[in-house]
Amino acid sequence: MLQIDNFSKYYGSHIVLEIPLLEIPSGIHWIKGANGSGKSTFLKTLAGMLDFKGKITLNKSIDLRSQPTNYRSLVNFSKAEPLFPSFLTGNDLLKLFVSAKNGSIKQIDPMLDELGMKSFIPNPVRTYSSGMLKKLSLVLAFIGKPSLILLDEPLITIDTAALTILYHRIADRHFKDGTSFIITSHQDIDKQKLPITSELAVSHQTLAYVF
Repeated sequence: MLQIDNFSKYYGSHIVLEIPLLEIPSGIHWIKGANGSGKSTFLKTLAGMLDFKGKITLNKSIDLRSQPTNYRSLVNFSKAEPLFPSFLTGNDLLKLFVSAKNGSIKQIDPMLDELGMKSFIPNPVRTYSSGMLKKLSLVLAFIGKPSLILLDEPLITIDTAALTILYHRIADRHFKDGTSFIITSHQDIDKQKLPITSELAVSHQTLAYVF
């Protein structure tokens, strides 16, 4: 699903992460690491938001650097701490993402219901709590037909009931549509509710499989 070759990411002269070679197959993958270890930087790079050295290839054929539009059309991303223009409503953002990702509101309507979002989704996002913003960011990541969904610290901010719904939606999307997920979290994931394919860890500025 994803191949990474001779990858390195620097901030100035400081190296944040270096990966000589890594192949991540289709599945649900959990990246662990302490705060500041480079997890979020790695996901932002995979999402096409940060420059890097090396090569990132999706589905054995789509290169992030040489085919950025095709690559980004197949990769969705939810930030750890989402920030949206304060004057937009949740509905505005849903419509924007539906258009950009060739999706439909019908596709994510059940998730909006399950997360109890329909009462606040018409309101400007400046009125949202951190939990509401997190739910909105997660729903936006499920729009369209991506090959890969990147979720940065999805377990924080949301309540226990919403977390159970998220686990179900991740598993359902993977098994029904073949969508892969890469999830970063310094918190433990409930493996009885979410079938993890592999576990990776960021340590000493590199990323490696735990299992």
